[in-house]
Amino acid sequence: MSWSKWVCFAGGVLFGTAGIKALGSRDARKAYTHVAAAALRAQDCVMNAATRVREGAEDVYEDAKRINVERAAEDEAVIEDQA
Repeated sequence: MSWSKWVCFAGGVLFGTAGIKALGSRDARKAYTHVAAAALRAQDCVMNAATRVREGAEDVYEDAKRINVERAAEDEAVIEDQA
């Protein structure tokens, strides 16, 4: 193996070791905590939006059922009038 390959290998090991130390540092942990907190806030926003959409859909469904009941009653009244 040539020296350049050994130097590249040693540099990679050194860089990897430094990267592991950096990822496990107190500052990195603080950054992970802030990212997780932001993700939880985003989840709350999405869940609130989903709840509003679900409530709106339930209202539409109930209104549609009421309209169908009223139409059925009107149709029944027309049929009785014709008889």
